[in-house]
Amino acid sequence: MEPTIRPSAPVRGAADDPGTSASHALLTPERLAELARELAPGTVARRRDFHMWPELSFQEVRTATIVAGELGDLGLEVQTGLARTGVMGTLRGGKPGPTVLVRADMDALPIDERNTHGFVSRAPGVMHACGHDAHAAMLLAAARILAGHQDQLHGNVRFVFQPAEEGPGGAELMIEAGCLENPGVDAIIGFHIWADLPVGIIGIRSGPLMASSDEVRLTITGHGGHGADPHLSIDAMLVAAHVLVGMQTIVSREIDPLIPAVITFGKAESGRGHNIIAHEAILSGTVRTFDEALRKTMPQRIGRLAAGIASAYGATCKVQYSPQYPVTVCDRQMCELVGRAARTVVKPEQVVEAEPTMGSEDIAYFLQERPGCYFLLGAANPDKGIDKPHHHPEFDIDEDALPIGVQIIVRSVLDFLTSRS
Repeated sequence: MEPTIRPSAPVRGAADDPGTSASHALLTPERLAELARELAPGTVARRRDFHMWPELSFQEVRTATIVAGELGDLGLEVQTGLARTGVMGTLRGGKPGPTVLVRADMDALPIDERNTHGFVSRAPGVMHACGHDAHAAMLLAAARILAGHQDQLHGNVRFVFQPAEEGPGGAELMIEAGCLENPGVDAIIGFHIWADLPVGIIGIRSGPLMASSDEVRLTITGHGGHGADPHLSIDAMLVAAHVLVGMQTIVSREIDPLIPAVITFGKAESGRGHNIIAHEAILSGTVRTFDEALRKTMPQRIGRLAAGIASAYGATCKVQYSPQYPVTVCDRQMCELVGRAARTVVKPEQVVEAEPTMGSEDIAYFLQERPGCYFLLGAANPDKGIDKPHHHPEFDIDEDALPIGVQIIVRSVLDFLTSRS
């Protein structure tokens, strides 16, 4: 069901409308930098507002309402209720040309925030610990600038505010809802605040950038009994321990060491009492790789080994394997285009080749459908105490990264539309 979109409560900075005040002025790099600086107070304020009121996956109702309201105020064609809480705004340029999609995510994480700044989360147990608050704020600022120069656009821009990147995956549902059609999208631009890069550094990499991510659940069934009589039981917890250790031999002994792969079991559930031999044990984990061919073999490898070890101890093992996100693969030409755009915003030496990461991202679904670039926006600053990793309860960003990100988004959009017109 499409939610009712109420008027937003805009958070405005000292100069919130410069993007719409001079639509006939050419967007040179110098003019774009000026606009991004003027919009920065409002962009920071919006990011902090989103940060104070985080919402979990598919619960981004307040965030979506604000986003839809601001896009509507800019005169964009706005669709809501996509993938439950997703929002899409389409800006049709004044001249014919292709269509480029820019995506931001909106959801937060189930984490208790431990920061002490003045805009900590007001939602108990929920926190923007991955930068999605900044993503949404930057894309709104970019939309404001581009809408103010609509007559100069050689084509169309689609702004996608996606729910549920943290799981179970809103990107696939947004695609199913038609965000790549009417008009047909030709290319994708995505971005992520990055805690491993200092503020001002931009990471770009063509080819595989982020790993696939799948979930596995192993249910081991033995025969429970009294702790004093282990010979009369089959200890599911003991079997699980052997399975857990054995799983690591898949990566270390079955897979080419030149192909990155990870099998991590982060959750184990078993036992009801200190003197009760467990009847059942459950192991839950994640499987990651950059190789799609290898990825397809992992369910069989894990199932074979887990069942064999369990059988050796007289137990059984049920395997539940759930494919999640595919490998995030960036297009070479789009990465070159975004890299050139980034070098008009920061010094050339500040645009670096991003290191591949075993983390995953559901923008991979978009990049399977259309060529695109997913760039990493450095936002760490140890001198300010901003040095915590993503998903940490004290995660924070240097907000000086926001106007940099806005400029790269806008310049990349303009350069793509111009190059294809």
